[in-house]
Amino acid sequence: MPDLSKPSHPSRAWLLPGAASGLLLTAAFPDIQAWPLAFAALVPLLAALEHLSPKQAFKAGFTAGFIHFASLIYWLVPTLTTFGNLYPVLALATLALLCLYLALYPALFALGMRYLSPHAWAFPLTAAALWTALEYLRTYLFTGFGWGSLGYALAPQATWLQWADLTGVLGLSFVLVLCNAGLAVLLRWRPGKPFGPLAGALVLPLVVAVTVPIYGTARMRQLTPELAQAPTSRITLVQGNIQQDQKWNQAFRNFTLDKYRQLSLASQEVPAHGKSDLVIWPETALPFYYGLDSLPSLAVDRIVRQMDVPLLAGSPMADIGKEEIRYFNRAHMISSTGVPTGHYDKTHLVPFGEYVPLQEVLPFVRKITQEAGNYTPGETHFTPLKYGDHNTGVLICFEILFPGISRAFVNNGAQILTTMTNDAWFGTPSAPAQHLAVAVPRAVENRRSLARAANTGISCFIDPLGRVSQATPLFEDAAVTADLPILSQTSIYTRFGDWLPLACLIAMGLAFMVKGRQTIPRRNQP
Repeated sequence: MPDLSKPSHPSRAWLLPGAASGLLLTAAFPDIQAWPLAFAALVPLLAALEHLSPKQAFKAGFTAGFIHFASLIYWLVPTLTTFGNLYPVLALATLALLCLYLALYPALFALGMRYLSPHAWAFPLTAAALWTALEYLRTYLFTGFGWGSLGYALAPQATWLQWADLTGVLGLSFVLVLCNAGLAVLLRWRPGKPFGPLAGALVLPLVVAVTVPIYGTARMRQLTPELAQAPTSRITLVQGNIQQDQKWNQAFRNFTLDKYRQLSLASQEVPAHGKSDLVIWPETALPFYYGLDSLPSLAVDRIVRQMDVPLLAGSPMADIGKEEIRYFNRAHMISSTGVPTGHYDKTHLVPFGEYVPLQEVLPFVRKITQEAGNYTPGETHFTPLKYGDHNTGVLICFEILFPGISRAFVNNGAQILTTMTNDAWFGTPSAPAQHLAVAVPRAVENRRSLARAANTGISCFIDPLGRVSQATPLFEDAAVTADLPILSQTSIYTRFGDWLPLACLIAMGLAFMVKGRQTIPRRNQP
């Protein structure tokens, strides 16, 4: 890279590269889903850093982050206005506050790169490590929000996605930023300048750009015959397509149960399918407290006995204690005889959806779901739920964003993974597609089949190679059945988790410490 110690920085030099990178980042995700752009989206920002002061670098990164997240999660505004009953200006303010926070991570990335000013040969590795460390912090800090992490852009690309069984999705972010930084170094090189630093900078990105798809191809060739010979579990997903404004209306409760009954019974009468091992209904498919509200609960039990197939279904739940009532977002496992055999309570709740954080700071913000009080997190045992001879780990909605939860289920013996969600809140195609993209790496990371049941779509199956099948259309009634292969192998990622992001975090901490010591003026020099 050229000498970063002598920047030339016009007053607005940060604006265009920041805006360009922000827009390119969003274009790599659904709805546009131009995933190849993920390999170059950060190039404008990275290439501009040498011309920027530290303050301008921060502004450029902040601009990239704010534009990226505002254009990625814009659907939060209609969600808050429609279901949170917020005025549009307050919904926009809520989106802006969230984006202001999320934009700090790209801003700190740009500032950190400008501060470290690595030599050309170290520029790609430093960029990849710093970006990955910051994404790791964003995934878990302040309850965590990993939506839009760069690695998810590769969800449609199965060959590159296989790398996730070694490093997790953040390892894909590492690879993508490494390629971006290599391109940025190449872009800044001019004939007549020393070729050695350029060659040194491009070695690692080129090695990784060749190694990752080779590894992916080899793993797919290895696992494809294993999947064909593996034992299977026949799963049916039922998409009730219950609109959010009807979901909690008592007048529609019988209508809801009747729709699920018809779809579920019809799914078990298809000769080509035969009986399923498990039928799955989405998150809060039961709009009442199953087990407490006796009449509708008995109706569900009758449906299960009619199917003669175990049912996994979501509902709210109330625990009536002596001092207070606690509410849970629960998944119930009901045997084919209509007897509850287990449940899982959601542990990682949605801020503003299931509880309101910092309510004293944001008094105008209410929960989107007003049907119950603030939900209580469940216990973090992550014990798979049994059905017949099999079992499944259950992740409810927002939990699919946190790789540690699926890892915990698999380490506790989960043969397949299930995610149940209610995406009726979003109303736009981009949010459900983005949510689905988050689920895909969970299957590859742990080499487990994953069943996704969504109230209004997208319901689908994801095999251990990350291939999506039988994806249902949005806002349509549907029931789909598939034989999911059961693998017993344990991946490197399942065993060791986020070892790469943690290594990046430690390495960057040491790098900043060393740089800080180098910049402190020596005292008492002669």
